[in-house]
Amino acid sequence: MESILKLLNREKPPRQFPLSDFDRISHELKPCDVILVEGRSRVSDIIRWLTNSPWTHAALYIGRIYDIEDEALREQVSTIYDGEPGDRLVIESLLGYGTIVRDLGVYEKEHLRLCRPSRLSHKDSLQVVRYAATQIGLDYDVRQIFDLMRFLLPWYLLPKRWASTLFERTADLPARTVCSTMIAESFGHINFPILPLVKHTDQGNTQLFRRNPRLCTPSDFDYSPYFEIIKYPFMDFYHEEYHLLPWQGPGMLSEEEADFYVDYGRETSVNFRGSISDAERDQRSQET
Repeated sequence: MESILKLLNREKPPRQFPLSDFDRISHELKPCDVILVEGRSRVSDIIRWLTNSPWTHAALYIGRIYDIEDEALREQVSTIYDGEPGDRLVIESLLGYGTIVRDLGVYEKEHLRLCRPSRLSHKDSLQVVRYAATQIGLDYDVRQIFDLMRFLLPWYLLPKRWASTLFERTADLPARTVCSTMIAESFGHINFPILPLVKHTDQGNTQLFRRNPRLCTPSDFDYSPYFEIIKYPFMDFYHEEYHLLPWQGPGMLSEEEADFYVDYGRETSVNFRGSISDAERDQRSQET
């Protein structure tokens, strides 16, 4: 099992330049913000394929230890976390680690997105963090990922014995969770909506139905109309300064990159799909 976890957690090298400005995101963060991560591991590739979204992980920001107002929670986190008191901390569920408290700094080189619950009261934000803290120590539910895969795939392609167990609650099974489920349950604890089902009743009223948190994925926080999306790109601009972005220079695209990106600083022939032509690729090969 340990070898399988190592294989699934094996990461590709990070980008040379991250797409988001980590320092600005760090200073913008408030407790109860949800941080989405574009993961680089093999299990991230599975989640990316399954959800058709680049966001493969979610973490809940709780602040620095001395920012935590709840005395009992502050003491709990202080006991668990052995880093610096000024570290910005998140609660997250990770494959091979379970639900833990970690320093946000581990994501300094990653592509991040900040999702902030809209108009969430201060009192309720404390309730969300308290609930998430009760999940610390739970194992990561690997089976839930594959159950979700079975649930989203066309049912007629799968044998009945492979039916999803997402909705089953078995007392003799140990409590486990995954990153987005843990966060969805924390917000569900205060009835804060993420992607609810909206229905009109026969009496002409509107009623919301909370989505099963075990079906929640990291991208749901990105899609939710109840979360504000805050972006800080690595290379930002103001007003019309985008004209000054460094589109031209001596840099070259690799053969693989050239299938997805266009170098407008060079005279390249681009086909209708946006990739360079075979003739152009051959010419580049000769040049290199």
